[in-house]
Amino acid sequence: MRDGAAHPHIRMLTVRNLTKSFTTPEGAKVRVVDVADFHLDPGAQVALRGESGSGKTTFLHLIAGILRPNSGSILIDGAEMTSLSESGRDALRAAKIGYVFQTFNLLQGHTVLENVLLGMSFAPGGADGVRARAMLGRVGLSHRLRHFPRELSTGQQQRVAVARALANRPKLVIADEPTGNLDNRNTAGALDLMKEVCRECGAALLLVSHDDATLERFTNVRDFTDINRMDNASRTPWGQPRKPGESAPRIVE
Repeated sequence: MRDGAAHPHIRMLTVRNLTKSFTTPEGAKVRVVDVADFHLDPGAQVALRGESGSGKTTFLHLIAGILRPNSGSILIDGAEMTSLSESGRDALRAAKIGYVFQTFNLLQGHTVLENVLLGMSFAPGGADGVRARAMLGRVGLSHRLRHFPRELSTGQQQRVAVARALANRPKLVIADEPTGNLDNRNTAGALDLMKEVCRECGAALLLVSHDDATLERFTNVRDFTDINRMDNASRTPWGQPRKPGESAPRIVE
């Protein structure tokens, strides 16, 4: 590239022709994810609307490298996730992605500070006590560093999860129904905090939810059914329309 030429635009997340199927107890294949194209620019904040069973959590797990797709491409900050081994996917996730789970996934036998430090230990920079304390301070928990998760309110546990997700300075934060266990009063504050901290850290945010109160706090909201070409609630395991009254199959992941 010659001097002065513009650098090519690198999206934070690019998904192309991504598919994932599971097998029912009866042995039938059910395609849960079939996404032709989805992308997220650096610093963008996007919410996906999706009902339970729509495949949205599977979609996030594929992006994060927790699951492997049957086919397709996932680029995280220019790095191809799908070509990596399990350890390689773990390393890319630790370096580039922060994940906020609905159930928070805090380690009950470790303090608030230890939970954040352990999360940092998998990233290239390793555990950084100064950074961990700074992030916990940013979410208003400086006075709770030595407390255990069971000693915190649900809202405080969610803030620990946010601090842990952002402590490694990720390029992309994924949030799966992050307010599902919060009451209405705590939902608004938790979302505003998550969005604000992501902006401060320069991280893109991809959130999925079925809750209208959560989704209305985002200006960029997309329906997952518009992105995912398979609607498994209305199709048989072979992709044919489901008969009226016929239930969707149970899926073995």
